[in-house]
Amino acid sequence: MQTFFMALTKAQKQKIVEELKEKIEKTRAICFVDFSGLKVKELSNLRKKMKAADCELKVAKKTLIELAFKQKKIEIKKEKLQGEIALGFGFKDEILPFKILYDFSKENENLKILGGLIDKEFLEKERAIFLAKLPTKEELLLKLAASIKSPLFGLINVLEGNLKGLIYILSAIKK
Repeated sequence: MQTFFMALTKAQKQKIVEELKEKIEKTRAICFVDFSGLKVKELSNLRKKMKAADCELKVAKKTLIELAFKQKKIEIKKEKLQGEIALGFGFKDEILPFKILYDFSKENENLKILGGLIDKEFLEKERAIFLAKLPTKEELLLKLAASIKSPLFGLINVLEGNLKGLIYILSAIKK
């Protein structure tokens, strides 16, 4: 059974480029991945995970991706983008799209991180994976809160110990 794909019309291509430019404008970070060999169901599950984290996965032809970035005056390293390309957009957190895609790539060897973009700066594959391994903003805030809280609880325990000792001494004197 042969399947034929209709070529995109010029209007369809322009619409895709405009959508990409809009997403590039709104995003805080972009992770480039090669999804060659990934099954439709796996890609659908990945899209759901991304959407749940206020991120988005967008698949487009390389030429349209390059055109959208060129029109936004952002330079990407075309030679680094090999295979079937998808873009992981992070709208609220810079690290989240890298983290989600990296975690997914550990379970699915067909998904490969190729690099990324933060503040119009292209990140090599190694740097993108390094970012993916960092804790999320929420995890860092929790650690900060715990580290601030810990000394305060220690101080309270010391002060309580002195008060308990004073009460013990006063009750012993009273008897």
